[in-house]
Amino acid sequence: MAATARTVRLASRLSTISRPIVPRVATSAAQRAAFTVSARRFKSEVIKETEVPVSVYNPDAKGVASGTSDHFSIPVKPNFKPQEPAAAEPEDRVDPLSEKVYKQMPRTLQKMSLLGKVVIITGGARGLGNYMARACVEAGAKAIAIFDANQELGDESAAELHQKSGLPVSFFKVDVRDGNAINAAVQNVVDLYGTPDVLVNSAGIADSNIKAETYDPAMFRRLIDINLTGSFLMAQAVGRTMIAAGKPGSIILVASMSGSIVNYPQEQSCYNASKAGVIQFGKSLAAEWAKYDIRVNCISPGYMDTALNRVPALDAQKKIWKSLTPQERLGAVDDLNGLCVFLASDASSFMTGSNVLIDGGYTLY
Repeated sequence: MAATARTVRLASRLSTISRPIVPRVATSAAQRAAFTVSARRFKSEVIKETEVPVSVYNPDAKGVASGTSDHFSIPVKPNFKPQEPAAAEPEDRVDPLSEKVYKQMPRTLQKMSLLGKVVIITGGARGLGNYMARACVEAGAKAIAIFDANQELGDESAAELHQKSGLPVSFFKVDVRDGNAINAAVQNVVDLYGTPDVLVNSAGIADSNIKAETYDPAMFRRLIDINLTGSFLMAQAVGRTMIAAGKPGSIILVASMSGSIVNYPQEQSCYNASKAGVIQFGKSLAAEWAKYDIRVNCISPGYMDTALNRVPALDAQKKIWKSLTPQERLGAVDDLNGLCVFLASDASSFMTGSNVLIDGGYTLY
């Protein structure tokens, strides 16, 4: 049913596209004959290879380029069909980047690291935020501060990350709606590790499958307070420390593709509005704080395979989500890691005010 719905939707879009009227041009018998001969000639020139010659050039034992090469052939298999890779959980390892390894890296990869940077991650007790915290450690972060409202999960996650990496990791039980608590926690991060270099604001909630006409106004205020006001309060607190220290920084706000499109089939207008606000706030803040060399960018994930989505009640909808996604899958829990590290690193130093969709192609349709 989902695939049929997608086909019907695409067909309806294509049917609305007006086609230009192209006048017919009369062709002579000689022209038609010439075209036929030309087509036949090109068709006959297609060669079906049974093997592909290969030349491989490798440096010698001393690493010096050599003029010699290895020559061999690989067989060509007809009707080759690539096998679909099996989904795999990310390895439960955290190997921090060392300064020794950093010095051996090419300059481009050095810029893509976070060596020596202090990173604050909200919503880092579990899920996508937790995996992004691990990625920042692997990319060379000096210290990680996890902000989360869940005391038990936060303590467990911080202790586990510290034990696996050996790096300084702290947990602050902070509700992102509480400006005074945020200010106190951020100041303590400064006291412990120095001015933060990076903020990854991943804290948020998702109210879905609720009709707008029956949505409780109190729930809407809570949603906006956590998703939008929380983004503002965190960015404000961390940005102030960067400005006061005269230190460049990167602020990454986790929004959603729902801030740019309307989801199907679930009804969630209020959630979509909150994430649209995050995206516009990020763009506006990027313009304001460019003069301080503080960059602000948004990550907008598509449907992700997190624990919150692994419930039987969503099974039918997940089939539809996958069918409307060109990659035909949900995002893995670590699929945001590379983008997060890139935006946090100096490799994206000329990038601010961007909203980066990472959705398996969902928004292409």
